[in-house]
Amino acid sequence: MKQVQLPSRVLEAYIGEYASGKSENAVNRAIELALLGRRVTLVDLDLVEPCYTLRPLKRMLEGKGVAVLAWDTKEMIGLGETGNIMKPEVRFCLRHPGDVILDIGYGASGAQVLNLVDGAAEEQDLKIYAVINIARPLTAAVPDIVEHVRSLDQIDGLINNSHLGDETDLEFVQEGARVVKEAAAVLGVPVVATSVMEQLAPAVGATDWYGHPVRVLQRYLPQAFW
Repeated sequence: MKQVQLPSRVLEAYIGEYASGKSENAVNRAIELALLGRRVTLVDLDLVEPCYTLRPLKRMLEGKGVAVLAWDTKEMIGLGETGNIMKPEVRFCLRHPGDVILDIGYGASGAQVLNLVDGAAEEQDLKIYAVINIARPLTAAVPDIVEHVRSLDQIDGLINNSHLGDETDLEFVQEGARVVKEAAAVLGVPVVATSVMEQLAPAVGATDWYGHPVRVLQRYLPQAFW
């Protein structure tokens, strides 16, 4: 498979509707980069459900060489869903050396939460990717995706992550790839990748049906405490 040339520093933020798979994509991206021997920091910028994603996976991720900026269990009370203050170190996460991957929470504020991160507005290399799952009500069709993405403020690209959990099949992933491609054309942004669960990936290959790169996902989030 042809290797994609990475920039000297990868700065990416992942955002999406509830259950779009944004956190799974952020986690897998961070691990992918770490396995290449790169220095990686994964940042929990989810202020809506800060206890449901990175916190339960923090030790596992650190064991894979990923530095994680997220609350520890002992620092938190409750299960989340009520909002939360931002961990102070997160404000200055872009000052960390190496690659930085940000997991942004869903909600009406969208990518505007990046205003809380020092230097984000001036960082030209920071790419913000909307993760799209056509199984979700706000992103089920091209007009829905266009409306949703335009509500998120700045978006630099789309990732097709269309899935039905354990019921996902290739036909659904392919339909998602088609819909996301059409929405990207309307929005004037690129399709960054199609994300495919590892058991389906061999049947797809290195690129999807429209020539977009395929990212193979291992499902880590089911290990989290929900």
